[in-house]
Amino acid sequence: MFAPPFKRNLGGLDVTGSSMASPPSVGCCEHHGLDLDACVSSTRAKLHEMDTPLHCSIVGNCLSTAELRKLMAKHIAVKGLSDLEIHHTAVVMAGQIGEVSKALHKALDQRHAGAMRTFSTAKDETALTERWRDAWAQGDIAGAYWAVLTHKKTTADLRQMVFGEVHMLSHLMAASNRHELQRFVALEKENADLRERLDREQQRRQQLVQEREQIAEQMRQQLVRLENSVAQYRTQLSDRCAPPEANQLVVLQTQRRERAEQLAHAAQEQLLQLQEQLAHLQKHGQYLAEELAAAEAELHHLSELHSGVVAAVRPSGENSATLQAQRVLYVGGRPSSTPSIRDYVCRRGGEFLHHDGGLEDRKGLLDSLLPRASLVVFPVDCVDHDSVTKLKRLSERHQVPFVPLRSASLACFAATLKRELADDVKTAALRPQLCLRHS
Repeated sequence: MFAPPFKRNLGGLDVTGSSMASPPSVGCCEHHGLDLDACVSSTRAKLHEMDTPLHCSIVGNCLSTAELRKLMAKHIAVKGLSDLEIHHTAVVMAGQIGEVSKALHKALDQRHAGAMRTFSTAKDETALTERWRDAWAQGDIAGAYWAVLTHKKTTADLRQMVFGEVHMLSHLMAASNRHELQRFVALEKENADLRERLDREQQRRQQLVQEREQIAEQMRQQLVRLENSVAQYRTQLSDRCAPPEANQLVVLQTQRRERAEQLAHAAQEQLLQLQEQLAHLQKHGQYLAEELAAAEAELHHLSELHSGVVAAVRPSGENSATLQAQRVLYVGGRPSSTPSIRDYVCRRGGEFLHHDGGLEDRKGLLDSLLPRASLVVFPVDCVDHDSVTKLKRLSERHQVPFVPLRSASLACFAATLKRELADDVKTAALRPQLCLRHS
């Protein structure tokens, strides 16, 4: 079904393509391995007219896997085929004159119509090169790549240059994403744990609400029965004339009323306790929801880094003003989560200082680290009591705010930091430091 792949040298780069070879060419086109007809044509180049090694680069970079699968499904049976097999088939058929090549060319024109309009005003190679540089800086690489390769003024040298830059960008993406993939997997696991914890807390809160409603309903029924009994006995007392029997009924009803009041008081106290527990659980659930939102935001950011070439060239300093010009001292924690927290602070413009709480670093280093910090944070589950006591004493002495974290996870750190900075921590951190002794 698939033609055997071959390797062809294109400007010093080995490119795997289909077995459809290009017609022989001369001059500069022969040197670069490109089709002479496509170089000297006075109209836009067709997809099947281009040199075979370019088909793989165009199909792989200018169309998404979903778009390619939907398009190829109109011409071949794609059920059971992997994305790689569909890609290889499209590359082979792109170099052949036929319906598939025409459909691919039309889909690429529609997909990148905006970029083609931008490049259509270029009159020579210099103008094309300038527009390519502008598109590269803005991250619109896929559309610019297709527009340059099919432009009627594109030369072999320009086609070779843009192909080489896109080819090397794929290598850069693969090298730079290894660390992000590891963090992505760790955050996915942490996200799943947080969702499970939040579900358990929500179930427990719902159960407490149901219990409270049941107790309140029982109290209302008891009060209704008591009022009915009092009304009934009052009617009986008014109908009877014998004072001794009336007095006995009054005493009996008084005792019942006192018991009912005691039960009502006990139920009211129990209801207050349940309300306090519910408020605590709601607050705890809110913290978990904030941690989950922070983890999902970090996952979304990492997903954007892996979504394609456009995401790779986008400036990585977005939302970096959150911790601009601040130093965060992180004391304690786990070795597995500390690198992720360091990356989180650095991406937002902050400086990360770390002390392990006395495991390997001397506790005396806190005396020199803390005055440099704008904010001190420590997880209460991964730091010893001596370090916490010393941190509080040094923070009060140097007027540096400190924030305890419930856990050492990145999600807890991000959610707590966002909440504290939104209230008073940021203002306190930027306030001039004063000495308690000398004011």
